[in-house]
Amino acid sequence: MGFYEGTGAAARSGAGAGASGAGAGASGQGGPGGPRPSLWQEEPVARRRLPDPVRESAVRAVLIVAVTLTGATIAFFLTLTGSWLAFPMVLVSIAGTVVATWAVLDVLITRQMWNQRYGVVSEPSSTARSSRREARRVRREARAAERIPRPGRPPAAWPSAAGDSRYGAPGRG
Repeated sequence: MGFYEGTGAAARSGAGAGASGAGAGASGQGGPGGPRPSLWQEEPVARRRLPDPVRESAVRAVLIVAVTLTGATIAFFLTLTGSWLAFPMVLVSIAGTVVATWAVLDVLITRQMWNQRYGVVSEPSSTARSSRREARRVRREARAAERIPRPGRPPAAWPSAAGDSRYGAPGRG
């Protein structure tokens, strides 16, 4: 059984591996089970896509590391053959190693910077959030206890707008 046999509609309908056998003609039909499954299969992604700045620095780092490794390999073979180009290529490889190290560090720094700016995960089950909520509740209760109630008004958080002419009291015209 091939890789894509048994992954399409024929496999789901129960036709099995026999659906893509001798009955498959030039018409694109996979036999009695229906059309042949497409080669493009959508699969769920295990991880989210990297942010654009991080992905750009990662691609740059991979290209720089690839060029550096290629240069180091060429320098190695030139050294084995005793060519006069071996010494300049070794110097270029050393410089490339420094640049490649910087490029990999740039990926790590860019990723950390992105996480610090945009990667805050705030979940209701977070212990930090519940402790902040508790601290706010304690501060609110302390402020409410310090308030001096005014005579003639109930100790409400906001005064009633019923008697205030600014809030559409009757008689305005």
